[in-house]
Amino acid sequence: MLTTKDFDYELPEELIAQTPLKDRSSSRMLVVDRQSGELTDTHFHHILDYLQPGDALVLNETRVLPARLFGTKPDTGGHLEVLLLTNIHGNQWNCLVKHAKRAKVGTIIYFGENQELVGTIIEESEHGGRVIEFTYEGVFLEILESLGQMPLPPYIKTQLDDQERYQTVYAKESGSAAAPTAGLHFTQALLSEAKSRGIEIIPLLLHVGLGTFRPVSVERIEDHTMHAEYYELSEEAAQRINAVKARGNKIVAVGTTSVRTLETVASEHDGQIVASKGWTSIFISPGYQFKVVDHLITNFHLPCSTLVMLVSAFYNREAVLAAYEHAVKEKYRFFSFGDAMFLK
Repeated sequence: MLTTKDFDYELPEELIAQTPLKDRSSSRMLVVDRQSGELTDTHFHHILDYLQPGDALVLNETRVLPARLFGTKPDTGGHLEVLLLTNIHGNQWNCLVKHAKRAKVGTIIYFGENQELVGTIIEESEHGGRVIEFTYEGVFLEILESLGQMPLPPYIKTQLDDQERYQTVYAKESGSAAAPTAGLHFTQALLSEAKSRGIEIIPLLLHVGLGTFRPVSVERIEDHTMHAEYYELSEEAAQRINAVKARGNKIVAVGTTSVRTLETVASEHDGQIVASKGWTSIFISPGYQFKVVDHLITNFHLPCSTLVMLVSAFYNREAVLAAYEHAVKEKYRFFSFGDAMFLK
């Protein structure tokens, strides 16, 4: 029986990357050969050297919402910080409110100097959240872009100069509370080179929820319940992935979000990908049998997190923790703005 502590490791705080590198693809990359166990230190711009013509990079096209809003209560002038999580329907959003005790049902919050956005708390939700109904004039996403800030993870203490650096270069569909960080290493030039080498680029969508940052609170990992996240995989993408598998090429998942989506939509019977959309709460931990993914590009994740558990399922726990120990020794940069790992 595996416990949460079995996925712990020592990480000096100074290795937590606080800012992105100027050049995305200049990140370091630790290549892990799952057959031989060999570890290779290189840089991300060499990633294509490990792929073959006909292989496919599967990318998550989600775009992070500038979902952190700062407002005031008109009755008291008190300040409230609100983080949008998921759109329930219409103008109603499930949110986290800092100092939630001051955010009772019925509370009105003004956002912006000219009250461009007004929120009313209409109910309480799980984990201390609040459902807020917004009123405004114009386009909601445009108002968010002007008023909101990027919801950077709590371990990043430095303000981001350019908000686009917390977006992948291929981000399209707004809806995430966090970036699919493995994709932050790609540049448009690198993607163009991939296509010129005959490597397919296949998109899917999974909106990353804030549960990504929630620590695992149970002792036995089998007792953990994953947060649900919205995904979409088109008919065209499904057909292209199935074709890649049929001809014997490799599916390279860019990030754990792509893994979770692919493994959600794969048939239990034969691993065929089926186009669909909906909510997934799949929890991948050691013992899981992968149906689709052949290689994985990922970052270095928090100790005891579900993401370390997923990577451990893809290889094995002891080898993954040994690779992390190597990365610490070699002073790799960790977490969202950190370096990459390629498991082949």
